[in-house]
Amino acid sequence: MKQNPLPAELPGTDRTRHRRLREQGSDDRGALDAILGAGFLCHFGVVVDGHPMVVPTVYGADALNLYFHGSVASRSLVAAPTATVCVTVTHVDGLVLARSVFEHGVNYRSAMIYGTPRVVTDPTEKLAALRCLTEQSAPGQWDYARRPSRKELAATVLLALSLEEASVKIRTGDPDDGDGPDAALPIWAGTLPLVTTFGSERPDAALPETITAPPHITARVGTRLG
Repeated sequence: MKQNPLPAELPGTDRTRHRRLREQGSDDRGALDAILGAGFLCHFGVVVDGHPMVVPTVYGADALNLYFHGSVASRSLVAAPTATVCVTVTHVDGLVLARSVFEHGVNYRSAMIYGTPRVVTDPTEKLAALRCLTEQSAPGQWDYARRPSRKELAATVLLALSLEEASVKIRTGDPDDGDGPDAALPIWAGTLPLVTTFGSERPDAALPETITAPPHITARVGTRLG
């Protein structure tokens, strides 16, 4: 399915307009791409039978769409193609510890994508999207592991959500009370960075000892997520 490239600047809509902490907002699509590319877990919000549901799930993103999938029996996925949804991706980069607890905060990168997703039915696009989703979390795994069977594909709902309408916010730096009255207090202030790294691989207990982890897995040991 061919689509036109998205504009370099995120559109301002009533849903994406930054009402609070506007200085942390960004309309740069490159910032959105960087946030989506830095992780693989999102929270997918949708109203089902009049009640909100927020479901954590893995995702994959390309230049145009964010993809997520699940069972055909999933209530949230069945409802999604007929409703407006919101998908959120957040990376916590550290605690911001000020002199006053009122000024405490978090350094973070976040993106919210709005829209009505479509069900991916074209077989070629579905495989390409599943590859995108797989490679997002484990680069190299699609060409290493067994591909989905027809039965598995039939049991899977894959949704594509356009990146056309999105909101980005980023907070970096020190506490905000360094130039106020509290700066004179004898209290330590600063940031406590938070970094997520991959640990050493752990083989399945049922795995024969002759099968070792492939290079694309071992190469990630000790590396930082995002």
